[in-house]
Amino acid sequence: MPFARDALTGFAPLAETERKLGEFGFAGDDHVVPFEVAALDARGRAVQLGPILDGILERHDYPEPVARLLAEAMALTVLLGTSLKFDGKFILQTRSEGPVDMLVADFTTPGSLRAYARFDEERLEAAVAAGQASPADLLGAGVLALTIDQGAHMQRYQGIVQLDGSSLEEAARTYFRQSEQIPTEVRLAVARQMVRDDGGSRWHWRAGGLLAQFLPDAPERLRLPDLHGGDGDNGDAPDPTDDAWAEVQALVGTVEPDELLDPTVGSERLLYRLFHEHGVRVFEGVGVADRCSCSREKIRSILDGFTAEEIAESTEDEEISVSCEFCSKQYSFDPAEFAGTD
Repeated sequence: MPFARDALTGFAPLAETERKLGEFGFAGDDHVVPFEVAALDARGRAVQLGPILDGILERHDYPEPVARLLAEAMALTVLLGTSLKFDGKFILQTRSEGPVDMLVADFTTPGSLRAYARFDEERLEAAVAAGQASPADLLGAGVLALTIDQGAHMQRYQGIVQLDGSSLEEAARTYFRQSEQIPTEVRLAVARQMVRDDGGSRWHWRAGGLLAQFLPDAPERLRLPDLHGGDGDNGDAPDPTDDAWAEVQALVGTVEPDELLDPTVGSERLLYRLFHEHGVRVFEGVGVADRCSCSREKIRSILDGFTAEEIAESTEDEEISVSCEFCSKQYSFDPAEFAGTD
């Protein structure tokens, strides 16, 4: 039975629950928390990622600048992917000219995430030595593609944003402004923190993100954030005192990176800090897991389409070995299993 919870009073009485009025629930790490601020016509999602990052990033042993950039891409991907209202996949991919020439993160409903990065080790070392290791420097010029895949029998939808020295945060804002025409604010933060546990101290990755969108019932109000006047303005501007979106932007702009990352704050408490004066409602968190969709059957189906020459070229030491770029799992096949095509 669906339910919601209020960021101030705990669980709203939309379902039976053992929690009492005044109790405060937290989704915790690796959960995306949807929210709504009805008074400002704003909706969005907040997330804190922890263990899932350690699993994915340590598996590949990425250099720290690459790991930091991929963690940011994963936070953005789950913020966007959890908005899907159908079974499908959301894919974020960059192709660029910088030392990190490709990032891929994909989210499969209801809550599976995988990701990997491709980089040039020598160029990366040179960039770090030159003090040019910001996300914009590592990506360089290129494109960011955001793809929604609804399955084999449905057409894919893809939006493209140019990367020209901009961060993933900035590119996401541009995407929504140009492709979706929805006023959107995005905040992302990543950190590597030393944490004490029973086994001593070790490094852990954390990422946090907040996405807020202006979604009024009256479509004409969507013009408000982008009114510039000048040529083509017929003077029929909406009420200039309607500053709901400007207030959302101002409030989101006050969020510090530490607030996005601090597990003692949590997504719900952060949302309360930002929007409690207007009445914010948060909904049940959506869990996200490190889960790859590769399988022996899928890889076999790809190899079945290889020509005899391609099968021969893929064979080494009398076997075909395939490694999944996402989860690093190894698959081995006997070349005799494949006839090859002409």
